[in-house]
Amino acid sequence: MLDIKRIPIAALVGIVLTTLFVLMAVFAPLIAPYGNAEIVSETPWDVMSSAHWLGTDNLGRDLLSRMIYGARITLFIAVLATALSFSLGAILGFSAAVFGGWYDTILSRLVDLLMSIPTLIMALVVLSVLPSNLVTLILVMGILDSTRVYRLSRAVAIDINVMDYVEAAKLRGEGSGWIIFREILPNALSPLVSELGLRFIYAVLFLSTLSFLGLGVQPPDADWGGMVKENKDGIVFGIPAALIPAAAIAALAISVNLVADWVLNRTTSLKGGRG
Repeated sequence: MLDIKRIPIAALVGIVLTTLFVLMAVFAPLIAPYGNAEIVSETPWDVMSSAHWLGTDNLGRDLLSRMIYGARITLFIAVLATALSFSLGAILGFSAAVFGGWYDTILSRLVDLLMSIPTLIMALVVLSVLPSNLVTLILVMGILDSTRVYRLSRAVAIDINVMDYVEAAKLRGEGSGWIIFREILPNALSPLVSELGLRFIYAVLFLSTLSFLGLGVQPPDADWGGMVKENKDGIVFGIPAALIPAAAIAALAISVNLVADWVLNRTTSLKGGRG
């Protein structure tokens, strides 16, 4: 059982903040004081008050409610895109290391081709052609990000694939599926866990960038990056409406990285393999 007293302060702060963000996203309809697109004030960028704790946005919508619903959209897309990138990248990377030969060569050259094109430019080109919806957005983000996961997974799997216990499994006649999921995957968890936190934060930042450029989440919905775009003009007048979602993005990035670092430290014993 996990002893809370033994968790470092930094990790505990990360866990608390991350949990708050997740709870806010899951229970958004229950805790948001107003609807996502409900206009509650005739005055855009209304000041903070007891009725609107964070004020209103550029259209007079309650900013706190928009932040809560924005957390749901941001986390939903980032989690699914990260899950897709890790599932695709790790499986292909592990299989390339195990099978080798032409299979490894073809996959690696395709990944090199995708990585040679700047990710943001590739995403902008693809999203400008395909329909703008959440499925397309998640697929584009997940596939483009899987190239980084593929490189890491393949490099780690190549080292593990020559270990004695893997050779013993091959001599026992175990299939490729067993080698990948029962021998390589458990012993590759440490670097993958560390990369998972980074890839998730990258997905959040990438989504925010796409939304800021107008090719991410489409109105009336908005993620935190889209909210920065909607309210950026208010910065000139000293209105902090755009800075609040930007601060939320930063807080989420820091909290997830704190948790990922702590988990990595707890799983370092896996690096040496099972022996």
